[in-house]
Amino acid sequence: MKHQFPELKNDLLLRALKGEEVERPPVWMMRQAGRYLPQYMELRKKYTFFERVETPELACEITLQPIDEIGPDAAIIFSDILTVPQAFGIDVDLVKGKGPVMGNPIRTVDDAFSIFAEDIPGKLNHVMEAITLTRKELNGRVPLIGFAGAPWTLFCYMVEGEGSKNFAKAKRFLFEHPDATRHVMNELTKATIDYLQAQIDAGAQVVQVFDSWAGLLSPEDFNVWAMPYLMEICDAIEEVPVILFAKGSWYALERLGYKSSASALGLDWTITPEYAREATGNNITLQGNFDPTKLFLPIDELKRQVSRMIDRFGTQKYIANLGHGILPNIPVDHARAFVDTVKEYQATD
Repeated sequence: MKHQFPELKNDLLLRALKGEEVERPPVWMMRQAGRYLPQYMELRKKYTFFERVETPELACEITLQPIDEIGPDAAIIFSDILTVPQAFGIDVDLVKGKGPVMGNPIRTVDDAFSIFAEDIPGKLNHVMEAITLTRKELNGRVPLIGFAGAPWTLFCYMVEGEGSKNFAKAKRFLFEHPDATRHVMNELTKATIDYLQAQIDAGAQVVQVFDSWAGLLSPEDFNVWAMPYLMEICDAIEEVPVILFAKGSWYALERLGYKSSASALGLDWTITPEYAREATGNNITLQGNFDPTKLFLPIDELKRQVSRMIDRFGTQKYIANLGHGILPNIPVDHARAFVDTVKEYQATD
């Protein structure tokens, strides 16, 4: 079903993703819809996390909050990467002080081979409804970004059963049972493609793939267990730009820049702008990479460092963003200062 949406008034992000000339870089922040905003905290008191994700009206309201409050150049739908494991029948709960916990993680080879990507978009229809509603409510103010977790990152959670610093259980399973792991990765890749396509059909104008735990893999293992699946997803999505964020995998920047059909690569704060530009030959738009913790800097110093970041990346083929999601206790006026600095940026000669 084709939806009719209002005309887009601010297409800065889309132009930067196409590599077109822009008057200034676009700006948005990962996790901008959520936990640092007081109006979000009010909703948090009334509804559980997954109630907020699974109620289209609430997801829409939360997605719009930062657009009204801090004014970025894009909205990103309020959801979670663990919706896909849920659609596979993995029980996901968010435990206070611990993060995501899976009630029935993959523990055996049989568990792994019982994973099949069947009607993932149908099981996650609430996300599509939220996207369509949000796209209408945005009224063309800014583009809407959809997203999904990458297969490797989802595999980590589905096997480990909870968040972890090193995902040792998941990596052990990978090395002990490569065939079973390959099966899960293939099914997750199919699911992710179907899910992103459904988000695009629902109204997403850009999609981002989050490989949050890519940096746990060595360069050789990244080539086997992350890169091929990321390439397959990017190649399958042709209708809208894809932003690929493989956190921590600085060593893969060159290959991702040249081999991937993504429109942009997200960067974390452990990479210098100069290295990123050189590794990718300035052939692809880069997004990032302000350390989220630096949003605690005094506002004058924060603004100076954001301007310096843009000086180093340059204004073209660049999207100003954080190097990971915004932290819960960042003051709203500091988040606003980050966005305002990019909007007011003037290159220093």
